[in-house]
Amino acid sequence: MGGVTGLGGVTGLGGVTGGAIRWAYAFIDRPGSGFEKACAFWTAVTATELSAPRGERDEFVTLLPERGDACVKAQAVDAGDGGAHLDFSVEDVPAFVDGAVGLGAEVVASHTGWAVLRSPAGQRFCAVPWHGESVRPPVVDGSRLDQVCLDVAPDVFDTEVTFWAALTGWESYVGSLPEFHVLRPPAGLPLRILMQRLDAPAPAAAHLDLACADRRATRAHHEHLGATFVADHPHWTVMRDPAGGTYCLTARDPESGGLPVT
Repeated sequence: MGGVTGLGGVTGLGGVTGGAIRWAYAFIDRPGSGFEKACAFWTAVTATELSAPRGERDEFVTLLPERGDACVKAQAVDAGDGGAHLDFSVEDVPAFVDGAVGLGAEVVASHTGWAVLRSPAGQRFCAVPWHGESVRPPVVDGSRLDQVCLDVAPDVFDTEVTFWAALTGWESYVGSLPEFHVLRPPAGLPLRILMQRLDAPAPAAAHLDLACADRRATRAHHEHLGATFVADHPHWTVMRDPAGGTYCLTARDPESGGLPVT
């Protein structure tokens, strides 16, 4: 959840995968039993409206902002507590998939025009076609959902850092704490990737982070909307949404995504 200190890295639009990343979506994965509650909460905190549902079971929706292009979607999942994952919108889905596999990813499912993949540590992500998205939605009430945090077991952390950095080609930064590593996208793309090294072995997982100008004010607003407080840390606050999904409020600049200037 914390910010980053710049230590150099690699820049680009598509790493070595061949299919340039032009946009990204944060996917909110929640159990079907709590999906409506989750959607109501996340549309409220992001100032968005739900699209019409789609999918074989109407399991997918997009959170549509009043201004800018959508960068958040939600999915009703059949099992588990849910979490989050990334969708990469690319110019050439087959090229991106081939490149990802060459870096160590595994194809979980192939669909017409898009694919579900798994990183070397087991974190799922998707490759989808780019449809011209280019305008980032604005900050909402002093906060912005701008980061997907990958929670990585210690024994595979270095492997995951190498994989995701090569996959995206984004700037690669060591975090403000040694257990964090950040990938910052080119200007204009809506989402960063934070990798957090866990203290103990655990299955691959991910959660959402919001950059907040005032964490206390954002926490109060979210609690009013039905979220619950979990834990507080010097630079981030752990919360749980009404469907039970864990996310974090981070002390970062909502415009730049970086640590506040002191």
